[in-house]
Amino acid sequence: MKSAPALPQKITRDAVVSLFIYALPVVLMFLTFYATGSRPWEQHGPAALPFKAPHFLEAIFKNLSTWGLPVIMVVLGVIEFAVGLYENKWTKNERVLDIICFIAPKFIIRPLIAYFGLKVLPILLPGGKDAFAWIPFGWGFFIIAIADDLTQYWYHRLHHQLPFLWRFHRTHHSAPYMGMAMASRQNVIYTIFFSQIYLTTSLTYLGLGYAALFVTGIKSLITTGAHSSIPWDKPFYTYRWLKPIGWVLERLISTPATHHAHHADSNDDGIGHYKGNFGNMFFLWDVIFKTGIITRQYPQSYGLKHYKQEEWYAQFLWPIFKSKKEGSELAANGPEVGDEVVEDIAPNVLSH
Repeated sequence: MKSAPALPQKITRDAVVSLFIYALPVVLMFLTFYATGSRPWEQHGPAALPFKAPHFLEAIFKNLSTWGLPVIMVVLGVIEFAVGLYENKWTKNERVLDIICFIAPKFIIRPLIAYFGLKVLPILLPGGKDAFAWIPFGWGFFIIAIADDLTQYWYHRLHHQLPFLWRFHRTHHSAPYMGMAMASRQNVIYTIFFSQIYLTTSLTYLGLGYAALFVTGIKSLITTGAHSSIPWDKPFYTYRWLKPIGWVLERLISTPATHHAHHADSNDDGIGHYKGNFGNMFFLWDVIFKTGIITRQYPQSYGLKHYKQEEWYAQFLWPIFKSKKEGSELAANGPEVGDEVVEDIAPNVLSH
């Protein structure tokens, strides 16, 4: 583990690099306009899909942030549960927690934020409606994908590296198993302050809704697949003709192997890496900031070494409701711990 002074310095250095990454797609877009003599902002109509899609697909993408994405995830989740990929570790407490964490964001929190956001934005930005509808779909997609995922990389990373924030993210790591449900398993406070729904809502008002929804859809498929207990990436490491593709793939996006390592209960086996592999859609951030490892192997066990199986309501609603489990980080006077077991402060407590 890095010494205390080193971590703030690394965070600061990486944050400065991130500012350049945020600006890069926008700079490239305007350089392209300059080189081609294009001035799309001078004449544009309402935002529209850049291609003709079948009606049912168009309906899903138009409603992705309401019923479209939940439908996709429910179907995938039902398939996984049906074939028993959670084995016998899906206890009643874990089942209730996973279901609540799935339903609340998809059907309550995100729709409400989007609804009220679209009511408030015209008041805050009365001249902003469709202000950026002139941005071509491809460039909009590129800019949003970079900005959205890099922001979430930092949101995720800081919740691991700053002890104060860890308990808001701990729920995501408490399960002793992996599966698609893990993508939604989060504390309610962590969910409410997650940037994507605010970004999607704001961009929809500003005229970039289609690009934002496409990013949301593709990102959700990638992150759900990375949490899945189905090792769909293994063929890329097994078959010689697929290995070059696999080499690029595992450095570009999150795969089961790289993200399962993040959910391991230990770093000691050379496979688990809960102190890194923070990428959501893009693993590329972990490559750039040197916070990732790639082993192409899967951990033997997941979760928290000293998981106390805290009540589902404490994991979902902490600090509004506290756990009754003695010594738990989620208890009324629970210890504040980072990503180490600190024996002299909090014995038998492991945080990732």
